[in-house]
Amino acid sequence: MQRLYLLLTFICTVCVAAGLPVENVGEKIYPRFMEIPGDDGLMHKVDLEEEPDMELLNEIARNPANNQYLLYTRRNPRLSQTLRMNNAASITGSNFNARVPTVIVAHGWLGNGYNNLNPVVRAAYLDKSDVNVIIVDWSRLALSTYPTAVRGVPAVGRGVGEFLVFLNRVTGAPFNTMHLVGFSLGAHLVGNAGRAMSGRAARVTGLDPAGPLWNLNSDRIRPTDGVYVEAIHTDGGTGGLGIGSSVANADFFPNGGNSQPGCLTSLCNHNRAWELFASTVTRNHLVGNQCSSMSQVSWNTCRGSTLHMGNDILTKTGSGIYRVNTGRSYPY
Repeated sequence: MQRLYLLLTFICTVCVAAGLPVENVGEKIYPRFMEIPGDDGLMHKVDLEEEPDMELLNEIARNPANNQYLLYTRRNPRLSQTLRMNNAASITGSNFNARVPTVIVAHGWLGNGYNNLNPVVRAAYLDKSDVNVIIVDWSRLALSTYPTAVRGVPAVGRGVGEFLVFLNRVTGAPFNTMHLVGFSLGAHLVGNAGRAMSGRAARVTGLDPAGPLWNLNSDRIRPTDGVYVEAIHTDGGTGGLGIGSSVANADFFPNGGNSQPGCLTSLCNHNRAWELFASTVTRNHLVGNQCSSMSQVSWNTCRGSTLHMGNDILTKTGSGIYRVNTGRSYPY
C-alpha cells in the first residue's frame, strides 16, 4: 500500500511539474503535517494524526444539538434572533415565516456565526428575496483542533438535521423549501444534516468541501443528502484544501477547480467558493459546461450541456461534472 501511495504521489508530482492534467487515479494523499486555513482568515499548522479531544467529542455526541441558530429576515436583517432546539416559543415568537424559503448556512473550521461567509451570503439572499436565513454557529466544536472537529462533524450535522425536523414540526415549514449551505468542514456538516432529514431538504450545497481526513470518510457529503446536492470546488489541487473530487449530484470546478484568477494563496482559492456562490444568488450568471472527464476539466475542453452554478432555485436539478470560467474579481 505504501508503494502504491508513493507511485501515485510521484505520478501527480510529475504531471503537475509538466503542467499536465491529473486524472482521478485515486484519492488525494495528504501529508501528516500541513497548513490548513481557518475561518479566522489565517493558516494553521495541523497534525492530521493528532489524537482528538475525546472528552469534547463524547459531550458533542451526547448533545449534538449544542449549536446556536441565528435567524435573520427582512424584518431583522442585521440583528439576529436566536432559535432554540426543543423551545417552540423561541421560534413562534420570532420573525420566522414558514411561508417563505429557509436557507441554513454553516461555517467552517475555527469559524463562528459572524465570519465573513455568513454576512455575505445572508445579504445576498435578503437583498434578493423574502427568506429566512438561519446561520448555524457550531463554534464550540469548530474552535477545537482540526482532527477533533472532523470527528465531531457528523454528530453536529445530525443535530442540525434534528433541529430542522423540529422546526418543521413547530411551524409546518416544508422540507422542500429548505436549502442547506456549508463551507469547508461545514459542507460535510450540512451533508450529515440532510442525511438526518432522510434526504428531504430541497437542496444541499457544499462550498469547497474540506479534503484532509475526508477522502475515504463515509461521513462526507454525498449525493443522497438532499433532493439535489451540489458542490463547488475551488481549491482541489495537489496541495489544496478542498476535496477536489466529485461528491454530489452536480460538481462544479470553477476555472479547473484548483486555483482561481486573482488568487495567490490556497486560502484565497478556498474562500472563493462562497464568494462565487453569493454572487450567483444575486445574479445567477455563472454557467458551466458538462465534462466527460477530469482531463476535460483541466484542459478547459468541456463542451457538454450547460447548467447554472450555485443560485437560489429550490427546484434545481442536474448531474455530472462541470467546468465554469469566471473573472478574477467580484461579481466574477
